[in-house]
Amino acid sequence: MSSKDESIVISGVGLITCFGVGIEPLWEAMLEGRTGLHRIKRFDPGGFTCQVAGELDEDSFKVKKIVPKSHRKATKVMCRDTELAVGAAADAVQSAGLTTAATSDDPPTIEPTRVGCHIGAGLISAELNELSGALVTSQKENGSFDLAHWGREGMQNLSPLWLLKYLPNMLACHVTIVHNCQGPSNTITCCEASSGLSVAESRRVIQRGDAVLCLSGGAEDRVNPLALYRQHCTGRLTKTDGTGDMKTVVSPYTNDATGTVVGEGGGILIVESSTSCNNRNGTPWCTVEGIGCRQSFADSPLDADPHAITSAVNKALNEANCSPSDIQVIIPLGSGIKQVDNAEREGLANVFGESLSSIPTITTIPYTGNCMAGNGAISIGVAAMAIKEQKIPARLGGTETPGIQAERCSQTELAINKVLLITPSEGGQCVALVLGRINA
Repeated sequence: MSSKDESIVISGVGLITCFGVGIEPLWEAMLEGRTGLHRIKRFDPGGFTCQVAGELDEDSFKVKKIVPKSHRKATKVMCRDTELAVGAAADAVQSAGLTTAATSDDPPTIEPTRVGCHIGAGLISAELNELSGALVTSQKENGSFDLAHWGREGMQNLSPLWLLKYLPNMLACHVTIVHNCQGPSNTITCCEASSGLSVAESRRVIQRGDAVLCLSGGAEDRVNPLALYRQHCTGRLTKTDGTGDMKTVVSPYTNDATGTVVGEGGGILIVESSTSCNNRNGTPWCTVEGIGCRQSFADSPLDADPHAITSAVNKALNEANCSPSDIQVIIPLGSGIKQVDNAEREGLANVFGESLSSIPTITTIPYTGNCMAGNGAISIGVAAMAIKEQKIPARLGGTETPGIQAERCSQTELAINKVLLITPSEGGQCVALVLGRINA
């Protein structure tokens, strides 16, 4: 049985980003300073002021090639977000060297009742072709939409299984079915904070003894006309038609930052008790040493709260039993949204003071776009890789970032023992994690 004092490790990392499946393609691109942002190809973005995203090449990821044959029929009711979660989970299981119901007929490495699953999800956007076929049936002769007809008859033209594709808990549902995870399962829907909060949930489940290992993280597809329109309406997107230097289209913490871009992707992490990992001769990537969660008190959930950021960081540092001077690297959200960047910088400065400008950061959104619920898992995967490789990848963006070390630079080797991740979210939630080097 686990206990509250049990050390928790990340023993596997599975990512899917615009660079493809796995942490390696993303890591190599980040070392080289090569962004994955480009003009959207999946649909015509011409009507939007932001026409760029971190879009996955359709040929590089097919969920039917990943799931066992017995589950291929189920892919018909997997939305894109679920496909990403299932793909990332398969990569994570392989990364950790686990045997599950999806990988082999051999007995599973961990008893299924001791394996949990906690996955962050977003507001899933339906595919337009599925909606339009039903919506057109409630269109009047003059072209207007008859809402009363839609309520009575129009929505009956949706597929009977339509809702099963777009419920947020379907990400965790399909992952648990594919890998036969019979332990506690949950879904977190807190925008960018979802992945970090999912790891926090997994840690709680393991420490209270209800599991020894959990698949944890998040995934979201924002490269969808409906999702892009929602972000357009919030005014958080930068204006770009896809021409020019994509390496500077998102410039976190610069005075002339104009906004962010969306992306599709996410990650699943194997969160495990150190005892379990040792017993199965696993190889942990890093330790989860501290987590802090807070809620913003800002007037609008779109405006990050520096006080919540400060409080979350202090809580994570306190749990990790370390001081600000023990942190070698910071991975902030770094979205390029000026009001969020400013809140992050102020919140971190409240903790680190003048030393903030001397602590290197890693920013992922200029490479992948903001994958929302999946963004935190991508950052955690990159942090784990940075600890493992003892390197800071190149940064993209602007040349001047006052008060914080986030300007454009090349890769650097650095002795890294502890990394702080901080993620304020569009919904006002805020999560901070401290990850540590094994035997540091």
